[in-house]
Amino acid sequence: MYLGRVIGTVVATKRVSGLEGARFLVVQPVDHTRKPSGPVEVAVDRASASPGTLVMLEGSREAALACDPWFVPVDAAIVGIVDEVDT
Repeated sequence: MYLGRVIGTVVATKRVSGLEGARFLVVQPVDHTRKPSGPVEVAVDRASASPGTLVMLEGSREAALACDPWFVPVDAAIVGIVDEVDT
């Protein structure tokens, strides 16, 4: 699990089976100090995040498990909205 900041949205008119109606957001991964820590990625939104929001992301196979149905072709999923980070 890692942190990211939502920086945009994605519009896709055609999707694979299982991702109909799913929302996709552009996310910049960040470290614990909220500085960018990797390339920008697209994540399926499971937490109703909005642009500018700090979010928790899950990657790899676990990202697919956050979806319903639980095995769809996604590499990143937003699984929570961060209220505070205490380091």
